[in-house]
Amino acid sequence: MSTDPLSTAPQRTDPHARRPPAQRLPDYAFPAYKSTELRSPKQELVIPPSGATESTGPVFGATDVHPLDFDLTGQHIGEPLGERIIVTGRVLDESGRPLRNQLVEVWQANAAGRYLHKGDRHPAPLDPNFTGAGRCLTDAEGRYRFVTIKPGAYPWRNHHNAWRPAHIHFSLFGTAFTQRLVTQMYFPGDPLFEYDPIFNAVRDDRARRRLIAAFDMDTTEDQWALGYQWDIVLGGASATPTEDR
Repeated sequence: MSTDPLSTAPQRTDPHARRPPAQRLPDYAFPAYKSTELRSPKQELVIPPSGATESTGPVFGATDVHPLDFDLTGQHIGEPLGERIIVTGRVLDESGRPLRNQLVEVWQANAAGRYLHKGDRHPAPLDPNFTGAGRCLTDAEGRYRFVTIKPGAYPWRNHHNAWRPAHIHFSLFGTAFTQRLVTQMYFPGDPLFEYDPIFNAVRDDRARRRLIAAFDMDTTEDQWALGYQWDIVLGGASATPTEDR
């Protein structure tokens, strides 16, 4: 039986029929994700040609990044509560080549599933030693690295008993402000995957799996932090699904 959340019955398929291309990006409007009803376009998109604004607008780089911005656990006087983790990986183009000097930003909830944001009313404690945001530049091999706390799940009122799986938001800026891409990284084995409309808005199973980091013992540091590896591929058949639609 299909696991597609939009499917209501088992699908019989002709093994000789040509398969449609896999959908790697979510629809603009995805009924199970209720807020897309208000923010999805109702008319055909019109894409204006690129001009001077796109090529000469703000570009973020080394001057905007402090050497310690990658460590979300070291931004305050005390240590934040929760499970310390290391998240690292490479940013690659569609041919697998590393993308150097790319600005990578992250933001996330704390270990209790609470964001440091006035709009977050989840009755979970804030952590005075955790802001939940960081950034870094990729190195010569396209690699980024963050030290942080594993975020907690949290309710989000999309439907009855709705909880988001633990995740970290990623933003990549490319070489111009208009090239910004936003996506989410998830953790392996999360029991909330099958209930989450945002995760399942990416309806191709292989593409969804590319949103899940892999536990990595080589990244793990003895008696200090568990490690996770997650590569971000921009473009091509193996592209990481993004929220830029």
